Amino acid sequence: MRNTAKLLNGKVATALLTAGALSLGLTACGGSDDKAAATDGPLVVAATPVPHAEVLTYVKDNLAKKAGLDLQVKEFTDYVTPNTATEDGSVGANYFQTKPYLDDFNKKNGTHLVPVVAVHLEPLGLYSNKFEKADELKSGATVAVPNDTANEARALKLLADKGLIELKKGSESEATPADITKNPKKLQFKELEAAQTPRALDDVDAAVVNGNYAIEAGLKPAQDALVLESAENSPFGNLLVVKEGSENDPRVKKLVKLLTSPEVKKFIEDKYAGSVIASF
Repeated sequence: MRNTAKLLNGKVATALLTAGALSLGLTACGGSDDKAAATDGPLVVAATPVPHAEVLTYVKDNLAKKAGLDLQVKEFTDYVTPNTATEDGSVGANYFQTKPYLDDFNKKNGTHLVPVVAVHLEPLGLYSNKFEKADELKSGATVAVPNDTANEARALKLLADKGLIELKKGSESEATPADITKNPKKLQFKELEAAQTPRALDDVDAAVVNGNYAIEAGLKPAQDALVLESAENSPFGNLLVVKEGSENDPRVKKLVKLLTSPEVKKFIEDKYAGSVIASF
């Protein structure tokens, strides 16, 4: 019995040692694979369709292969999912937003997203299917504005800069209609998700529309906007964004170089004719 017990104990000990070694080996391999997965393989970038996905597709089709970058473009039509997908690792980066929007999103959602480079500016504009000039807006006219903090404030600042309203001093970065101190035309504001603003043009007197959604709707900001945001010294450049810690990913660095290349600048100038302006 004692010999049998010793034999069993020896076998158990050997099995445990083998399992431990195997587990250690798997852990080491797993760590190595995870690290490789972080920087190898395709770089998937989330983007809204116009102009962001178009710019990325130009890079993918014309520049990426020569630079040794396997670039994949994943399109989204809203401003929330690209950030949550970047945070949870579903995509490696995103390209669609401004710094004020990014800061507000991080603050409200506890995300850890950081800008890498500003690529272009899309001037925000006021559009109307009923009027050709901003001063034609009648008393009590309804104006649609984006309902997220950053873009609503930006929309109201545009209207204030053009003299249609006045805002309480110091409120510009987070302004809402409650911060309007003077409203000579007694404008009424309809707050909508940003993507919905161009679709509301038949239902309201005017709408402040983000540049990407304006272009996607067939509008030409440089020609069709009643009033257009100035590009000079603008803080609203559209950014390539990654999760904190991925700034030095070699794939991201390659993409930064390509997105700020002379070829991309010419593509933006030729395709968008002033409705999208390169920031580099």
